[in-house]
Amino acid sequence: MADAKRKRTGAGGSDGTAWGNPHLCPTMSTNGIPEDVLKNEDLIRRLEEVAKDTALLRGVIMRTKDKPNSPEVVSYAPFTLFPSPVPRALFHQALEVQVHFNRLVDRISQNPVFLEEALASTIKVDGFTAKLFNIYRQVQQEPQTLPVVLGLNRSDYMLDQSADGQTSLKQIEINTIAASFGGLSSRTPNVHRHILKVANRLEERQQILDNNPAAGLAKGLAKAWELYGSERAVVMFLVEDVQRNIYDHRYVENELWSRDIPVVRRQFEDVCRSGSLDHDKRLFVDGQEIAIVYFRNGYMPQNYSSEKSWEARLMIERSRAVKCPDISTHLAGTKKVQQELARPGVLEHFFPDEPETVAKIRATFAGLYTLDMGEDGDRTVAMALSNPDQYVLKPQREGGGNNIYGPEICQVLEKIRNSTERTAYILMDKIQPRPCHNYLLRPDTGLRLCTCLSELGVFGAYVRKGTEMLMNECVGHLLRTKSSEHADGGVAAGVAVLDNPLLV
Repeated sequence: MADAKRKRTGAGGSDGTAWGNPHLCPTMSTNGIPEDVLKNEDLIRRLEEVAKDTALLRGVIMRTKDKPNSPEVVSYAPFTLFPSPVPRALFHQALEVQVHFNRLVDRISQNPVFLEEALASTIKVDGFTAKLFNIYRQVQQEPQTLPVVLGLNRSDYMLDQSADGQTSLKQIEINTIAASFGGLSSRTPNVHRHILKVANRLEERQQILDNNPAAGLAKGLAKAWELYGSERAVVMFLVEDVQRNIYDHRYVENELWSRDIPVVRRQFEDVCRSGSLDHDKRLFVDGQEIAIVYFRNGYMPQNYSSEKSWEARLMIERSRAVKCPDISTHLAGTKKVQQELARPGVLEHFFPDEPETVAKIRATFAGLYTLDMGEDGDRTVAMALSNPDQYVLKPQREGGGNNIYGPEICQVLEKIRNSTERTAYILMDKIQPRPCHNYLLRPDTGLRLCTCLSELGVFGAYVRKGTEMLMNECVGHLLRTKSSEHADGGVAAGVAVLDNPLLV
């Protein structure tokens, strides 16, 4: 099958995708906070302290780098001084298409033939994806009860500005495992509201949107917990050993506790040490029955520190516990699946009688190109080598800092162009986003006016039992912003900061 139309719309990134170099002009029009306000030094100095204190008061906090596992020392999570402009129509487009992406991910997860074909080349060369796929195959061979499926995902977009000045919404990726910042982004609107009130920007203050992804994500978890059908069973957050971003989790946890749903936090090593399945495949960890395993870990190779970690993942997948995500939904979020979806006719396969749904989803796709062995892959290699600054080379990895840009694309592809190693990557157009000016507040970092680029994330939650979809909602949004001088990395990587959209 031929690739999606080869256009130069660009690709840019979430916690790990390129954000293209914008064409800047000396007097940038943001349609957001006016330039004279941004350059009022006395006002900015006064607002800086107010902003940081307000973030702490409102609970926009993280643990520190020095003591990531200690609740004794916290700081504010990095954020922008002002909200950043986002075109109103494109913002609502992203929210409206989310329920369709929820359905798409769910349908992919139920289609073993598609997953086998889409990932056939990848699993031969990418060891991490291969191990995940091996678990998937093992689980597929076992008798399946009527499953409860819970999906909590986040679809990430950037706003691509074409040469004629038109701006369009382009999807960077969809995160089907450990989609973060639903908690902290529930707290940021009131921070910017207070800053704008102090700055006497009352009109902009009124435009800050309510946003509570934590409640929406918890609603999905609560529905799945109820369907599991045991009041004594708990929701287990499967977490990393370094927990700087714990408060992002805690907001979702507390939403569950407020519904009298018990929550525990465990790591892979805890499951290795004390996990077991009974004769009904109920999962027990430390003697407690687990209704839901909510993965906030397990998306990178380094999360599996030993073979026992992989055995724990297999045990979880074999169990009756609701997995968020289950292994098939995890695989549905891979970069290779994203690229396969851009091929002509593939979306129609998943939505055979819904041309409007197909059109809405496809409208968000940037150019995505295969590096499989064969003529299509050879053309992709030649295209990337001839114009590397127009593209991003993306491996099958989450977590940020993995993508390859510019001259480095040539260095990598020259080495592997004739090898199956190239199939571990996909190529994506680089987004040319619209820049704006803002201040980025980070602990122990001086304040300066930056040229910034933003990325919009939209949270989705769905619950299915058997063939019946019982919940399918868009449950909130996330705006992250960073200086245009950084190519890659997100909030957790120390590059992007939390933000709010100011609709224009």
